[in-house]
Amino acid sequence: MKTFTALLALMLFATGCTVGPNYKKPVVDIPGQYRGAAPSQEVPTSVDKSTDQQPSAQSGAQSLADERWWEVFQDKQLQELIRTALKNNYDVQIAAARILKAQAQLGITRADQLPTLSTGAAAINADIPRTTLTPNTDTSFNVATANLNWQLDFWGKYRRATEAARANLLAARWARENVISTLVSNVAASYFQLRALDLQLEISRRTLAARQESLKLTQTLVDGGAGTMIDVRQAEQLVATAAENIPDLERRIEQQENFISTLLGNNPGPIARGLPLTEQPHAPEVPAGLPSSLLERRPDIRQAEEQLIAANAYIGVAKAAYYPNISLTANAGFASSALTSLFTGPAGLWAFGGTLTQPIFAGGRIKSGVKYSEAQRQEALLVYRQTIQQAFRGVSDSLVAYRKDREFRQYQQQLTDAAQDAARLSETRYSGGRASYLEVLTNETNYFNAELGLAQARLNELLALVEIYRTLGGGWQS
Repeated sequence: MKTFTALLALMLFATGCTVGPNYKKPVVDIPGQYRGAAPSQEVPTSVDKSTDQQPSAQSGAQSLADERWWEVFQDKQLQELIRTALKNNYDVQIAAARILKAQAQLGITRADQLPTLSTGAAAINADIPRTTLTPNTDTSFNVATANLNWQLDFWGKYRRATEAARANLLAARWARENVISTLVSNVAASYFQLRALDLQLEISRRTLAARQESLKLTQTLVDGGAGTMIDVRQAEQLVATAAENIPDLERRIEQQENFISTLLGNNPGPIARGLPLTEQPHAPEVPAGLPSSLLERRPDIRQAEEQLIAANAYIGVAKAAYYPNISLTANAGFASSALTSLFTGPAGLWAFGGTLTQPIFAGGRIKSGVKYSEAQRQEALLVYRQTIQQAFRGVSDSLVAYRKDREFRQYQQQLTDAAQDAARLSETRYSGGRASYLEVLTNETNYFNAELGLAQARLNELLALVEIYRTLGGGWQS
């Protein structure tokens, strides 16, 4: 008995061994600052010798992504749309279902480390005919047993598999956060695009009404002998130019509403509006924060790292196949020819044993399995590094886009103001008989196009802000 106890204790102690590499966080190339950030936001990398002061860590660490989405997008109606999307969107629900799958898979994998216990009963009645070798036998046999089976995790195979399953669960959770971050950005961007279309439709309708009045005035002047039919035809061109945009804009608005409805998890339908595009609040500059914090904030980077952890653990699972498989079995119960005496008298039985199986030849299967898992880890490592590199590029692109789109919008505003004044002056000159209607036609067309261009410039600026927030890893925090 002492020998058995010592042997069992030795086996249990040996289950603390694990084969395969332990995970170490890879070294990645992190830039000192984001390219594209405004000069006022660049983080100093050395001490200023003239003032002998250290750079402010607090100012450098501040990031737009640290703010909650309802603090970044302050339109109340947009906030309501985002809340509805987070509740009903199918992508979010699918991601949540995948988390449940990963949780269940972790439970299945972790159960391999534990012994299994089962029980059973059998009642057998047999009448065996007489043969040349055996006499006629009439027997009755009743059995009730409990069975224990334990695959000892001597080399850490099941613990490595559990480690991988746990990492896959965390990867599924980060995948859901990435879906949420993307959804928040998509709803905000789609809403701003809808409001831009609304603004363009408003401009087109206002311009159409003004040009229809101008056409009436031109017709009156022609009827009074103060103009020619070419003036009427040119005025009609202005009316048609403004009118032709309206059906296309109405189509695009309805289709955009259908798209937003799908993001909300609803059937196609109208979308309520809040602030107009021109009143959407946004700061002239946004803080980007420290590049090193991006690795902890971006959910897609965290997901890629958990997938790397899982791939690293699977190497241990594959290497464990080189070593013996040790299992313990135990059986206990009762057996009797009479059911009434099954649990009485000398009917008890028990058995205990262990098996050891050592692979000798597998045709290269085990070696190939290890190579396969190592290749998977290398692939996961490259994906992890690529994800980080693409994240830095995305932040840099969005930062320079926001800054330059803002400059472009300011110049477009000046162009629109100048075009508006030119259109007003040409109308005055034509009414006074000092200019042809061709001048009016040219300046009115320029003003209309400038207004539409300004609406697009405002939209591009807001879309760049949304992209900054997403690429910095904001939006998934609750």
